[in-house]
Amino acid sequence: MSPDTPPRTLRQAPGGGDGPDSALPSVLARALAFGAILLGGAAGGFIGYAFGEIGGFSRLATGVLLLLTAAAAAGGVAVVAVLTLRALGEWQTIRDRST
Repeated sequence: MSPDTPPRTLRQAPGGGDGPDSALPSVLARALAFGAILLGGAAGGFIGYAFGEIGGFSRLATGVLLLLTAAAAAGGVAVVAVLTLRALGEWQTIRDRST
């Protein structure tokens, strides 16, 4: 890289056109994060259902508990996934800057 060329910190826009650079993580990383959120929500739902059944709650209370725990678990996994994707983007920027 010549001294006149500024370092690239963002990936080129899809299609290689003259559009703005993209800071989005790869499609695979986003798909894996989405899958992790769904899996975490399902696991939370199973835990809520099991807790309701073991606790002897009514069917309505068990269903509400299932929904609440599924939403809480999916929300927690979503926070971790977003932070991971942001860290991945920063790491990519640092790696691009050092080359």
